[in-house]
Amino acid sequence: MDQERTSQEITSLVGREVYSNNGVFVGEVEDIKLDLGTEVVTGLALREPNEELFGQQVRGTRGILIPYRWVRAVGDVVLVNDVVERLETPEEEGEEVVA
Repeated sequence: MDQERTSQEITSLVGREVYSNNGVFVGEVEDIKLDLGTEVVTGLALREPNEELFGQQVRGTRGILIPYRWVRAVGDVVLVNDVVERLETPEEEGEEVVA
């Protein structure tokens, strides 16, 4: 594959929506992280990440960076492993909520 075609394919990821393989919206690709030495994509920078998945850590931030190894498939949208959904911390049983 020639370098021009590869760079066009990489830049075509920008703007695509990212979903978990369970269909949960994760965010939208804003940029790509590359290892320039090996010319390999190592991460996806997502804007407007799903606050329900990432909690308050993403509130007020420009976005998040997810490892490219989480990507399962690329098509009209990008599918990532459901590991993203497991980042959300479940409430512990019996934990009191003080208002």
